Amino acid sequence: MTPPLTVVDLHQEILDINTYKNVPLSLINDHVVRLSVMTEPFYWHHHPNSDETFLVIEGIVCIDLEDRTVELAPGQLFTIPANVRHRTRPRGDRSVNITFELAAMETVK
Repeated sequence: MTPPLTVVDLHQEILDINTYKNVPLSLINDHVVRLSVMTEPFYWHHHPNSDETFLVIEGIVCIDLEDRTVELAPGQLFTIPANVRHRTRPRGDRSVNITFELAAMETVK
């Protein structure tokens, strides 16, 4: 985790990553900011105790919900409320996004 008062260079963080990676970048009160490089789908799941917000940096992130799929391009943001079943996947070889979620978030299959 990046210490407070430190600049995080997202372009440097994602340089040359070609496999799935999900790392915490920063804590904000009781929430965590994560960097996710996706090269494969994540499994279907939900979070009973936290909303989850996605901000796309690179590529296209597909968020499959039970009744539809939301596609996010760079610069787009989308929030999934707690208890909503979903999965995420890149469209193409790789996508990069930032997520904002409760630090003690639970993930249930």
